[in-house]
Amino acid sequence: MAVQQSKVSKRKVRIRHAANRYKGVQITLCTTCGEACLPHRVCKKCGNYNGRQVLSVNTDKAE
Repeated sequence: MAVQQSKVSKRKVRIRHAANRYKGVQITLCTTCGEACLPHRVCKKCGNYNGRQVLSVNTDKAE
C-alpha cells in the first residue's frame, strides 16, 4: 500500500482542483446590436468592436 511522504497543504490541493472549474470561453453580447459574440472579437453581425465600427458588414443576402 502506498504511503504519502509528506502532508499536502490545502493551498496545493485547491490549486490542483482549480483546473476542474474551467468552463470554457464564455459567450458575451455585443453592446451595439445585442448579438452573441466571443469576447475581445469583432461582432460578425454589425462589425463593431469596443464601441467603434471596424468592419463594414454587407447586410443584403445574396443567394
